[in-house]
Amino acid sequence: MHTSEKDQNKSAQLYARALELMPGGVNSPVRAFRGVGGTPLFIKSAAGPTITDVDGRTFIDYVGSWGPMILGHADAEIVNALAAIAASGTSFGAPNELEVELAEEIVEAVPSIEMVRMVNSGTEATMSAIRLARGVTGRDKLIKFAGCYHGHADSLLVKAGSGVATLGLPDSPGVPASLAQHTLTVSFNDPNGLEDVFKEHQDIAGVIIEPVVGNMGVVPPNPGFLEFCREVTSRHGALLIFDEVMTGFRLGRGGAQELYGITPDITCLGKVIGGGLPVGAYGGSRELMRNIAPSGPIYQAGTLSGNPLAMTAGLLTLRRLKDKTIYERLERASARLCEGLSAAAATAGVNTVTNRVGSMWTSFFTDQPVTNWTTANQSDRELYGRFFHAMLDQGVYLAPSQFEAAFVSVAHTDQFIDQTIEAARKALAKVS
Repeated sequence: MHTSEKDQNKSAQLYARALELMPGGVNSPVRAFRGVGGTPLFIKSAAGPTITDVDGRTFIDYVGSWGPMILGHADAEIVNALAAIAASGTSFGAPNELEVELAEEIVEAVPSIEMVRMVNSGTEATMSAIRLARGVTGRDKLIKFAGCYHGHADSLLVKAGSGVATLGLPDSPGVPASLAQHTLTVSFNDPNGLEDVFKEHQDIAGVIIEPVVGNMGVVPPNPGFLEFCREVTSRHGALLIFDEVMTGFRLGRGGAQELYGITPDITCLGKVIGGGLPVGAYGGSRELMRNIAPSGPIYQAGTLSGNPLAMTAGLLTLRRLKDKTIYERLERASARLCEGLSAAAATAGVNTVTNRVGSMWTSFFTDQPVTNWTTANQSDRELYGRFFHAMLDQGVYLAPSQFEAAFVSVAHTDQFIDQTIEAARKALAKVS
């Protein structure tokens, strides 16, 4: 499956048209292939562990729509249910039974959540969680960690990761300095740095953290780091916000907080809880969530929040994930894949460090452990770009950026995993 630009007839043509109509030709920056070079592929369809582009080439996919497709693409049960529910109406702007049922699933599964509010994206969830933290504490300042990305709300575009890192933009124009000054940044996995910030500032409303980072590539917390985040926020009267948009229902039914045994004050969810449709949610204790309108004074609303399409896809996905053997299968498949990729790199004489937690993983092109943004940023972007295109040539679609998580789904059987490892052997031999 060769993907040179001359072969990408329809993708290249569509991209040329898109460049005239949309900034960078895309509706989300990382899709533009700026981090790896070349012309982005335009996808026509997907099924199971694969995607197919407009020129008819099929690839084993490890992007998975950036995480939601834990059951694989175009799952038959979900597709059929969406068709049926769409015939009854796609959005009402009024309460419906499905949103109650999905809320029940989330409350039952996620340790910290007693009440939940549905929104339409991860950005909405984190933005609303921060407003809640500021509203209940009466404080303005927020602590985040360098390289963590929590959506594109103004308060959060300070030393973000992911697409921001790919584009080389540490911050974003258009974010007022008067607002950005309320966001304090600490290095991930640095408890001393976090303690120092709390000593210097008395008006911290909350700390927001990806408990397992996915937006500078996968970076797990060092032992004791999340426990320290919990302790220091409690000690200073600040709220601990877990951004589990990526990790929620991905690392286990109860997310990272169940995996690590830490209970945050507010949890943000997205991706998996929508089964591939636009969705977000945030939740916490009843006492905390009753501050949200109309129960309390902190305002947040959304026209399409709780719409029956997203609720249907999410509900079916979460019910399927009650089967614990799914997570066992994901763990086995992901371990098999990452061990194979590491062995292939070693054989080719290419330095890589593969970080993995559950079915989230990243192979960093570096010879040093990756524990924060500083160490992630030492990775060889140019070499990753060559590897990315060599993998495309072998029929494997990876994230078009060194600084992203990759995802394994239940549809990635051993056959597809072994094909991927063999593709990596060939690709690494080519780029070494």
